[in-house]
Amino acid sequence: MRIGELAARTGVSKDTLRFYEKIGLLEGDRLPNGYRDFPPETVTWLHYVRTAQALGFTLAEIGRHFEELRDAPDSAEALSALFEEKIRVIDARMDELAAIRSDLAARVGTGCPLRVANKAGLTNAGA
Repeated sequence: MRIGELAARTGVSKDTLRFYEKIGLLEGDRLPNGYRDFPPETVTWLHYVRTAQALGFTLAEIGRHFEELRDAPDSAEALSALFEEKIRVIDARMDELAAIRSDLAARVGTGCPLRVANKAGLTNAGA
């Protein structure tokens, strides 16, 4: 199928499809007239890409893991391991964000909120 039909069937813009092709997420054949031709399974792949993005995976992660998952003997097991790793990354990021939020909350209403806070909650005078 040509790029316009693929865009219509997936809700992904032609520019995005061209970008995905450029970074290696999509592969299409070039017809003699220069048009791109994509196999029907590309529709399913694009749904996977969009779902993975919605789950917080970057395009780089999707591209990197697609190769290993495609040939995995039990892709469900491999996907579960990948999801567990992503959960660990998200949990760590949530902890970091909670610490940043706490620091920001402690600085609200202080004379100079950009001074480095010490453990007692007081600000250093030299900043």
